[in-house]
Amino acid sequence: MLNEILKRPVIPVIVIDDANDAEPLAEALLKGGMDVIEVTCRTAAAPEALARIKKAFPEMLLGAGTVVTSDQAKMCIDTGVSFGLAPGLNPDTVEFFQENNTLFIPGVMTPSEIEAGLAMGLNMLKFFPAGAAGGVNMLKNLGAPYAPLGVRFCPTGGLNLDNMNDYLALPVVSAIGGSWLATKQQIAEKQWNVITAQVKEALAKAAEVSA
Repeated sequence: MLNEILKRPVIPVIVIDDANDAEPLAEALLKGGMDVIEVTCRTAAAPEALARIKKAFPEMLLGAGTVVTSDQAKMCIDTGVSFGLAPGLNPDTVEFFQENNTLFIPGVMTPSEIEAGLAMGLNMLKFFPAGAAGGVNMLKNLGAPYAPLGVRFCPTGGLNLDNMNDYLALPVVSAIGGSWLATKQQIAEKQWNVITAQVKEALAKAAEVSA
């Protein structure tokens, strides 16, 4: 699964308030060429939304974000998510996902947290909150000592179309997470065509880095 994630430079970070929006949202992403999604566990609708996307679009890489409790972790595994993410690094959560053979990407923002992740066999970590934690310059310096060990990052928080390639250009960055691809307001207003257009724009932008 990690290899599959590494092929996808942009991961949409989604907050769903109404589970009925799950399928049309996923369809909007797919129409834009994006077959990966991170649905955060911040709302009561998240478990049903994850289940509905899993059933309707099995071809999507289904991620669950903001997994911060044991109940949320169990829900993710029961749903059959492709991967999980969290804003922080909880050893119990990491171990639970590993025991269930499911990729987990915990959040870090210090060298000590990176080394804690390495000790647990992790080499893909979420740099969060990227913008508030020092942005591109911080990640460039933070990640450099660990790059030879194969550590890679998915910065999330404060990213947008204008700065996404600054992150993707860093050798230690494999993917980025972005909430601007489908905002809560756009989802609530069912602006599916707008979301599809934003996805296409982001993927075209990301392609510039590898061109």
